[in-house]
Amino acid sequence: MTTELFLRYIHFISIFAIVGSLVSEHMLLQKELTRKAIAKIARIDAVYGLAAITLLSAGLTLWLGEFGKPAVFYSKNWIFHTKLTLFIVVGLLSIYPTIFFLKNRKGNPDEWVNIPKSVFMMIRLELLLLFIIPLLAGLLSRGVGFFGN
Repeated sequence: MTTELFLRYIHFISIFAIVGSLVSEHMLLQKELTRKAIAKIARIDAVYGLAAITLLSAGLTLWLGEFGKPAVFYSKNWIFHTKLTLFIVVGLLSIYPTIFFLKNRKGNPDEWVNIPKSVFMMIRLELLLLFIIPLLAGLLSRGVGFFGN
């Protein structure tokens, strides 16, 4: 019970860290940024990445470990698979902005860099998809979408 509670807590806190860091990135983005500002966003993006890894680790442990609900509860639920797929898509969408931030953070800190519209769009799409996941989690917790016996 204690291990399950700890894993669920880590899972939950990781969600807050992901959303908070992604919203922070979006709020800090402008059409042009100095390399110093890009370096700051890159650090926030690192928190985002670490939180995503932590979330995935805790989630997989809850799914495949012997804590709480049996693995079949998740494995035979199309809503769970949709939720997991959305999480993976969000992770894939985050690759381009991360690479952009990492490439453009170095150099003269006062130099201005144009931020491509695609970076804005990727982050906005990530946020949109992230806000669908809690709805799916709520449905999943009620057993909606289970197709097993």
